[in-house]
Amino acid sequence: MSTPDSTCYTVVFEDGTEAPTTQELRSQLEKGSDDVKLEALRKIIVATINGNGQPTLLMPIIQYVLPSRNKQLKKLLHFYWEVCPKYDENGKLKQEMILVCNAIRNDLQHPNEYIRGATLRFLQKISKDAELLEPLIPTCRSCLEHRHSYVRKNAVFAVYTIYRQFEHLIPDAPELIQTFLAAESDATCKRNAFVFLTNCAMPKAVEYVLQVYDQIPGFDEQLQLSIIEVIRLDCKNDSAHRARYIRCVFELLTASSHSVKYEAATTLTSLTQNPAAVKAAASCFIELVVKESDNNVKLIVLDRLDSLRQKHEHVLDGLVMDILRVLTSSDMEVRRKAVSIVLSMVTSRNVEEVVTFMKKQLQRTLTEDYEKISDYRQLLIQSIHVCAIKFSEVAASVVYALMEFLGESNNPAAVDVIAFVRSVVEKFPDLRQTITEKLMQTFGEIKSGKVFRGALWIVGEYCESAADIQNAFQEVRKVLGEIPILASEQRLLDEAGGDEEEEKPKDEPESKSTKPRILADGTYATETAYTSTSSARLEAVKAAAKPPLRTLILQGDFYTGTVLASTLTKLVLRYAEVSADVKAANALRAEAMLIMASIIRVGQSKFVTIPIDEDSQERIMNCVQTLSELQAKEPAVDVFLKDTKAAYTKMITAQEKKAAEKKEQEVKVTVVQVDDLLTFRQFSKKSADEFIDYDEDVGRATGAGEVTEDFLSSLSRISQLTGFSDAVYAEAYVKVQGFDILLDVLLVNQTGDTLQNLCLDFATLGDLKLVERPAVHTLAPHSFHSIKATIKVSSTETGVIFGNILWEGPGMSESCVVLNDIHIDIMDYIKPAYCNEAQFRSMWTEFEWENRVNVSTSIGDLQGYLKHIMNSTNMACLTPEGAMSGDCDFLSANLYARSLFGEDALANLSIEKTETGAISGHVRIRSKTQGIALSLGDRITIAQKENKGPPV
Repeated sequence: MSTPDSTCYTVVFEDGTEAPTTQELRSQLEKGSDDVKLEALRKIIVATINGNGQPTLLMPIIQYVLPSRNKQLKKLLHFYWEVCPKYDENGKLKQEMILVCNAIRNDLQHPNEYIRGATLRFLQKISKDAELLEPLIPTCRSCLEHRHSYVRKNAVFAVYTIYRQFEHLIPDAPELIQTFLAAESDATCKRNAFVFLTNCAMPKAVEYVLQVYDQIPGFDEQLQLSIIEVIRLDCKNDSAHRARYIRCVFELLTASSHSVKYEAATTLTSLTQNPAAVKAAASCFIELVVKESDNNVKLIVLDRLDSLRQKHEHVLDGLVMDILRVLTSSDMEVRRKAVSIVLSMVTSRNVEEVVTFMKKQLQRTLTEDYEKISDYRQLLIQSIHVCAIKFSEVAASVVYALMEFLGESNNPAAVDVIAFVRSVVEKFPDLRQTITEKLMQTFGEIKSGKVFRGALWIVGEYCESAADIQNAFQEVRKVLGEIPILASEQRLLDEAGGDEEEEKPKDEPESKSTKPRILADGTYATETAYTSTSSARLEAVKAAAKPPLRTLILQGDFYTGTVLASTLTKLVLRYAEVSADVKAANALRAEAMLIMASIIRVGQSKFVTIPIDEDSQERIMNCVQTLSELQAKEPAVDVFLKDTKAAYTKMITAQEKKAAEKKEQEVKVTVVQVDDLLTFRQFSKKSADEFIDYDEDVGRATGAGEVTEDFLSSLSRISQLTGFSDAVYAEAYVKVQGFDILLDVLLVNQTGDTLQNLCLDFATLGDLKLVERPAVHTLAPHSFHSIKATIKVSSTETGVIFGNILWEGPGMSESCVVLNDIHIDIMDYIKPAYCNEAQFRSMWTEFEWENRVNVSTSIGDLQGYLKHIMNSTNMACLTPEGAMSGDCDFLSANLYARSLFGEDALANLSIEKTETGAISGHVRIRSKTQGIALSLGDRITIAQKENKGPPV
């Protein structure tokens, strides 16, 4: 008899209706039409799979269903013969199966080629039953000579399956198939026969490859793939035909099929490490990426190309322009992957070509318009930034071209450009004067406050000559407009007719006409014509066209106003140092103070959208005070002129150091010690280092190569579902595997009665879904039974699994036990991740769900509490170590993580140490979905109660 663990049946859908009795099924088989028989047979198959074999129906099926000519019935009969009990209690084949065997032989000789082919496919499913197969061997062999290719190709695999299981039934199968292959003309039949030889008689497969060596490029795609597989397997044993194999695979690089090209290129790199072969394989990969339409395939091939580049550094550098052709794809993930590969291949020899190409692509984005064009523009700008910083020779030619995008309405792209300009100005002192001059000329085009802040900071730090400072003041006047701002805005309002209110006689009423107006709360109010007219004039003044920097300030962007004040202060202080003209220095000083005072005054007026905040006002006043007491505050001069630039230089140095450390970790350094064991490839059985072992890859993919969990770790995941005194004791082993939760439930009958129709009924709460309901079982007295259930997870949300156990005891009395809840831990689906500051701020602004958790813990160390939260939530800290180093009673840090489903989780930790030594503050969590925000908040609350932080 076949072993239960090796049996796999065809799954047939069960509609959930009440199962008919055996007598009803017998009647339907005997007297029903073909459609009725079809439905009855389907129900019998489902019942058999569920454990109710119904052996009494075997003979009625043979009598009334087997003779039918209905093709659907014949197909369903094959399913039934697959699952029906074929052996008696003694393990011997039932007598009725002789009739079945005879019917199968008749179908194998049927004049209809479809029935013959379907029957041959059925033989592959009953390949465990030697007694059934033995009488069918001669008929099966004769099908190899059938006129129709559908019969022949299924006959080959039938012979293959039988030979693999019971070699003694067809001992001459390799010679038979070899003869068949030599005479066969159909491509699919040849491929099936060749697969047989590959798996059962490798020397004969190699012999066939050498015989048809010159014809291989013209073969069918499937046969070419099988031949590549034989070449790979044969070369693992140091084949003598390696040179011919390499030439053959080289020719297949130009095949018409994409899959053949991919397999040929992958195999070629495993056969030889010759630079010409590696370049040919890489060129083939690039062509595949360009021509293939499926984006997933593009990403897979790009990953293979990247691994090839890492293994053969600088060999593929000449292909960098070919890889840039991939940017014609419209998918952003493909573009990002291609650009990352290109940036890792850029050298001083090809950097100019790469940057020129990217500049052309950047110009094209100005004339084209599609959905992701802004992201593509930002990607190009960031890539040019990396190239320019790494290779100084292209920085000058790039920076001026990129500065044209400072006025871009797409804020992220313009922010990237200003960050790039800031890095170039710091790193290349020779370019500072020309870059600052060009930057000041573009002030009138800038629309974003963030870009303006970066530009003003650059001008304030790197304008060093007196002429440049004078020019900077002139450009600031242009983008700021008439000073003072408040007086000029009031004059515009007066010119629009606002002065009429002052000329009205005091005894004249304010308005002759009134009209009702509905307020925000739904009540009525009286609005005078005078009031509405004056407010309309004020709105018209606000909406009038104004210079860009003035517009930002009037719209309430006082942060930019503080940066402007700081920039003006730096320029005045530097002008006083470099110029002996005291009169001009005092004039600039007075003008700067007037601008700062003007910003504060207009911020307190009705002309701004939002009143000025206290922090901005205080900072501007500090700048005014610094300029007013210039001689008395020498330390302030050092802060403005030296410390800020030194801080930026330190930050750039730290970033470069971090990038160098990361690159050093990626570079694999092979150190050979003098006493290391020498390995001779010629003496080894196979050169494992030179080949991609597909068997090992499959083992890793299926998890077969993973180390199984030990007994103790399994015990930690066991959840008790019922009490020890319940009639049925149940406990479940919960294992999370990717997007599935596997429950292995152990049931123990603690009574002396037989429990019939025992059913384990599960239900879920949250984004969990039960894949298949467990079947009904019968539990003997004091016996054990194990039931497995699979639950699908569709999002990162705290889920709950609950349910009960139902059974029928003595006298058909129904009983029930309610199960304890199983809570699924969200931490199994959240992994630490990293993103830059701009991405974090963008997501923080975009995400609408926020959960705020107040800090309540006995941990006394700020850093210790941060580490405790990171360990409890599986989140990574984005704030650099240097920003949190030192002894301080305050700590603020940003945390980030991603779920297996691609969901982002952001957190901001703001805590302080009080006078009593306790920690107070809060943790704010933001995400796109409500579930992950609430679940992480609950996790942090639980972690605070545990108070298991690291020792202080």
